[in-house]
Amino acid sequence: MKYLKHAAALLMATAMSAPVLAADLENEVADDYPYLEKLFVDFHEHPELSFRETRTAAKIADELTALGFDVTTGVAETGLVAMMKNGDGPLVMVRADMDGLPVKENTGLAYQSKATQVDMHGIERPVMHACGHDVHITSLIGTARRLVKHKDEWSGTLMLVGQPAEEVISGAKAMIKDDIFKRFGTPDYALALHVASGVPAGKVVYKSGIMFSSSDSVHITVHGVGTHGASPHMGKDPIVIGAQIVNALQTLVSREISPLDPGVVTVGTFHAGTKNNIISDEAKLTLTVRSNDEAVREKLLQGIKRIAENTGRVAGLPEDMLPTVELSLTSAPTTVNDDELTVRLDKALKEKMGEDQLLPYVQRGMGAEDFSEFTMTDEDVPGFYFYVGGTPQEWIDAAKEGGPAISGHHSPLFKIAPEPSIKAGVEAMTIAVMDLMKK
Repeated sequence: MKYLKHAAALLMATAMSAPVLAADLENEVADDYPYLEKLFVDFHEHPELSFRETRTAAKIADELTALGFDVTTGVAETGLVAMMKNGDGPLVMVRADMDGLPVKENTGLAYQSKATQVDMHGIERPVMHACGHDVHITSLIGTARRLVKHKDEWSGTLMLVGQPAEEVISGAKAMIKDDIFKRFGTPDYALALHVASGVPAGKVVYKSGIMFSSSDSVHITVHGVGTHGASPHMGKDPIVIGAQIVNALQTLVSREISPLDPGVVTVGTFHAGTKNNIISDEAKLTLTVRSNDEAVREKLLQGIKRIAENTGRVAGLPEDMLPTVELSLTSAPTTVNDDELTVRLDKALKEKMGEDQLLPYVQRGMGAEDFSEFTMTDEDVPGFYFYVGGTPQEWIDAAKEGGPAISGHHSPLFKIAPEPSIKAGVEAMTIAVMDLMKK
């Protein structure tokens, strides 16, 4: 009898301390979804532009403060950092970007955005969550709610980050400049997610290594000597010099980068002149540059500078009038999943979610993200970034049969199915954090 009592007590203690099971977590997230759905709809109806996310940040702060987090707002203007220390252990950062886009929504959804807002340049714009950041911040709150419920099962410090201005590739850099790591601590691990249009809803997608390309916005100012259009010999034509630069830049990828290394150099704008019979004294070009490797990235950027300056020399410009090449603040390095961290979390996600809910990531474009600013620092923080599918399989099947096309990100028609997307995001992020902070 004494043995049976001891065994029963041991069994009860074990049950009380046992970690949350995958089925239990899935059920918890499902039960919590009605609360999260209200948040999502509110975020979707009230999107805000980059560095204008005051209402969004305040709402996130209220939710996290109510959960017991120590919340600091106004980080990098409109960002926020929420901290919760729960014993000894690693510092794990979870980041969610908050900003919408200057796009007028045309989805026809019941909660379609009708918002407008004055942007950083003083221009009033329509605003829409056309890239799914409403899913990201809702998933952040959902993850926080699960982790608080299971505080007895993890140990360490949580750093939840509401990041501004991802859409202009500036917010993460601004938070680093605002000394986020010095003020709140350097993470041992950094995690983030992104909902993906065109990927089956509820699937979790990732791989080790490259997830996003680097992105650099480059400005070239070509200086010239203005004169009458009928007397070109009296000046130096910046339009001709600029056109030669555009053509020469095409050889960077085709002749200087290995054909096995992807790269893009695109001249997106070329502005010069005011009248057909006036040779201007200046031309301005803007470029976007993409790569999957930091060495390739540096070679492309240095090549642009070399070509621009030497084209000016060929045209006979003096040294103090050579084309000026400037990197914009809207630049970010490659986003790379740490190998060791990915192997660890891949095991945890397979065990908890099942392999049928996971898909390998295949890069099909050269989109960019500024999450890498948090990982590719002097501290070299291991990062893990994953996609959550946002498009129901029936939508995908219908599109293949000639039905409505799946709208991509940044489109006025962009929409995802919030329920499977948010549920998968909360479940996957909760599993990842708890694995890194397990007792």
